[in-house]
Amino acid sequence: MWPRTLYDLARGAADLIFPPACLLCDAAEAEAAPFRHGFCSACRDALTADPAARCPKCAATVGPHTDLKGGCPACRGRGFGFDATVRLGPYDGSLRAAILKTKGSAGEPVAEMLGRTLAEARATELRALAATVVVPVPLHWRRRLTRGYNQAAAVADELAAALKLPLRPAWLVRTKPAEQHTQPSATARAVNIRGAFRVGRRASFAGASVLVVDDVMTTASTAAEAARMIRAAGASRVGVAVLARA
Repeated sequence: MWPRTLYDLARGAADLIFPPACLLCDAAEAEAAPFRHGFCSACRDALTADPAARCPKCAATVGPHTDLKGGCPACRGRGFGFDATVRLGPYDGSLRAAILKTKGSAGEPVAEMLGRTLAEARATELRALAATVVVPVPLHWRRRLTRGYNQAAAVADELAAALKLPLRPAWLVRTKPAEQHTQPSATARAVNIRGAFRVGRRASFAGASVLVVDDVMTTASTAAEAARMIRAAGASRVGVAVLARA
């Protein structure tokens, strides 16, 4: 990943030669102004709209009268290890389409701009987590090699910059790939992810308030396993930020 100043200069120069288009709908800037973080105003509105009530612990969508004491029905009584979750929105519609664009080697710019959008749209909630360091959920090295980048790290880089916090991508290491399920249950995901992470050799979690960043939270098993390892290494608090909650 390039240093931010060089990256922004290169992007600015490229925009002069090739006028930007919306990263989601491909509308040219002249046809869909104003642009913000690579998205036209219509797409950005769709990405950031999240009117539904949501659980402050696991970010699941809940009904307007749901009792959230101790969490929602999806997370109450489960020992996640993290304290709260901030999401950009539900895994649906335009946000789902944007996240799917990040899943290939050419998706890094979309992941970065989604990170900037999350940082801006949910700034108050993110700051309330009182994090002191940002750690992305790592990919297994084989998945990282195939994809060419880690989308969670791209999102985390933008959040760290916006929050003016250190980014520590090497503090958590993935030791095994997780099996993929067409319709994963919480139990199956928890079993598959168990032992999938280790703390990096140079990590210093003692007393830290950690913001764990991922792209999508489905059953919260991945975030819970990451939080378990981070807590065991001495972190005082773990919050989670995701682009979407399925």
